[in-house]
Amino acid sequence: MFENENLPARKGFLVGVNGSFDMPGADMAKRFGPGYRVGLSCHYKTKSNWVFGMKLDFLNGSSIREDSLFSGVIGPDSTFINQDGQRLYVQKFKRGFMLGAEAGYIFRLTPKLQDAGILVMTGAGFMQHRILIKDKSESIVALQGDYRKGYDRLTNGIYVEQYVGYVFLSNTGLVNFHLGLDVVAGFTQGRRDFLYDVRRPGTDKRVDIMFGVRGGWILPIFKRKSEDYYFE
Repeated sequence: MFENENLPARKGFLVGVNGSFDMPGADMAKRFGPGYRVGLSCHYKTKSNWVFGMKLDFLNGSSIREDSLFSGVIGPDSTFINQDGQRLYVQKFKRGFMLGAEAGYIFRLTPKLQDAGILVMTGAGFMQHRILIKDKSESIVALQGDYRKGYDRLTNGIYVEQYVGYVFLSNTGLVNFHLGLDVVAGFTQGRRDFLYDVRRPGTDKRVDIMFGVRGGWILPIFKRKSEDYYFE
């Protein structure tokens, strides 16, 4: 079986599994260090190479820059003391998600690959992030129940995103991927009424920036006619 090199551009759904490595900027850099995102997407591609759809990303990371987070409740060795007098460490992680809509266009580079080229995409939606505080022993009183909310810095709001990269959708359907750069700007606000460590409300408005290297694997679902191929 051979490919027809003059196949027209196809229309159909593009289901993707995506990942990115992010460097923070603006207010995000004051709270978190480098992180990563993993997620899913579903887009519809037209024959004229317009692309639009939805995506869901999960934000992750282990670099936390809020130095004052537990001031006043930990000892000089950065440990908590539980009810039994034991010294315990806690783990802190970045967690969150982004849910939004996207639209873009594929600029073809060669007529032999009608569905491949430079993909320019813009998106917008809702984002949320917080500091996940992990007390494995579940015995630190200062972090039990609603007390933990006074430290987690829950933040959410709208975001916009710009992506430029290369997308490859092979004529045979065997290799399909995208890789590029993106920038996320979140216009967010803290959602906690009171932060225990700094003794004030945590409702500041923020600008959360992420610069990412983004890529993913794509499963295209195209409806093809049998005459698109010939056999030898």
